[in-house]
Amino acid sequence: MQKTTLGHLVAAALVATLISAPALAADTIKLGVAGPHTGDLAPYGLPSKDAAEMVVAEINAKGGINGKKVELMVGDDQCKPELATNVATKLVSEGVNIVIGHVCSGATKAALGIYKGAKIIAISPSATNPPLTKGGEYPNFYRTIAPDDDQAMLAAAFATDKLNAKKVAVLHDKGDYGKGFADFAKEAIEKGGKAKVVMYEGIQPGAMDYSAVIQKLNKEKADVLVFGGYHPEASKLLSQMNKKKIKVAFIGPDGIKGDGFLKIAGKDAEGVYATGPMDVSKYPLNGKVREAYKAKYGKEPGTFFDQAYAATVAALNAVKVAGGTDYDALGKALKSSEVETTVGKIKFNAKGDAEGVGFAVYQVKNGAFAEVK
Repeated sequence: MQKTTLGHLVAAALVATLISAPALAADTIKLGVAGPHTGDLAPYGLPSKDAAEMVVAEINAKGGINGKKVELMVGDDQCKPELATNVATKLVSEGVNIVIGHVCSGATKAALGIYKGAKIIAISPSATNPPLTKGGEYPNFYRTIAPDDDQAMLAAAFATDKLNAKKVAVLHDKGDYGKGFADFAKEAIEKGGKAKVVMYEGIQPGAMDYSAVIQKLNKEKADVLVFGGYHPEASKLLSQMNKKKIKVAFIGPDGIKGDGFLKIAGKDAEGVYATGPMDVSKYPLNGKVREAYKAKYGKEPGTFFDQAYAATVAALNAVKVAGGTDYDALGKALKSSEVETTVGKIKFNAKGDAEGVGFAVYQVKNGAFAEVK
């Protein structure tokens, strides 16, 4: 689920200066958890906070790690890059050792330079923009979800091979995450040669009226609409398309696969397809943790909970294996030490992507997402 400005660089330089002196031994292991905890995209961030709280509570109840308790430090960025830099700067200035987050790709990218300057590792459960790992700019970044190029190729193949689309419209919200997904999907469709991309447009996030782009969509007579972005815009598009009786198969990324979309879109969500992390319920730890969550909160875990729980487990396992929070030792542990998590047994490759994770296609049926077999 992605702005570098002079202000970001200044903040990174400031943080680097603040931590240039050798750090004194801390009484606790300071674990940050950063993401949208308020605002429209909170349904993507709050499950990650819940997951981190559960892992930390269990570990502390057993005496902590290497004789130290884990202290959770929470930062709300609302998925906004400008807030993410503030959160990152604050976490680093307060001595954070490792961060779970951020959640949205744009916010993650904005924060990563600050963490990099401070030699702080960040593990995201949901930031899927491929260059964050594959570009090589952020060796301090890891994730427990597969990147958007994998997700987009799956969406493209599903559109052409399963839905037999011949004409595909591609829309996106102009953000790093949404546009990245759309670009990779467009490229995959064009390379596949089975369908033609008849429309490629960006829409304005937060706009109330998408009638112009919907009118163009209707004119192009597309079989399938591939959308890159989050659930608020997807919900508005679907509502306005249905009011105009425009029936086009709709495929979105994991940015719409969640309770937030189902709640806002309502009946307009029915039949919509979305790619998302593959079903991990087969893993023993997953079932155990989910039952514990339901017993505590009285509801099912939300979007990216599994990936966030896995990220937190991997982060704290690395601290244990490394014997502390040294940056280089943590990186080595993350890449070499397998650990059992809610998304399976994982370690990270040289780029920072978790090995063995992937995506599946889901469809809304009777008000809930069900995996398409």
